[in-house]
Amino acid sequence: MAAQTDEGGAPSLHVPLVQEALLLGRRTVETGAGVRVHKTVSEETWRVDDTVQNQQLEIEHVKRDVWVEGEPPTQRHEGATLVIPVLEEVLVVQKRVRLKEEIRITARSQPVPVSNSVVLRSEHASIERFAAADEAGAKDAAKNT
Repeated sequence: MAAQTDEGGAPSLHVPLVQEALLLGRRTVETGAGVRVHKTVSEETWRVDDTVQNQQLEIEHVKRDVWVEGEPPTQRHEGATLVIPVLEEVLVVQKRVRLKEEIRITARSQPVPVSNSVVLRSEHASIERFAAADEAGAKDAAKNT
């Protein structure tokens, strides 16, 4: 500390102030230690047996030739059969609707056995850790052989 006088001649004291600053940074340091990963793939074949439904449609044209009075018929289901009426207008002294035919579609299903082979893969990993000294010793052993 240094003693000085101010403008009026009185002694004044000056105290220097110090401030510390922190500089933060990162760097990569090679330690020589490491990890070795060994990966293997195994395959296992599985046989899959199951059944699937195979559906076939039977289409049948049924001749009807019936005169329709009132509302014309609409499509309908009779059990597992879908019945679709096919109408025709015929010119007579008056116009009338005649049911010409019906188309009947029946769905039949039957189980069909199927068999496929499916390959499933599974990976396995083993991890080996080593230090820098172990690595150098392994390299020296390799050179000597």
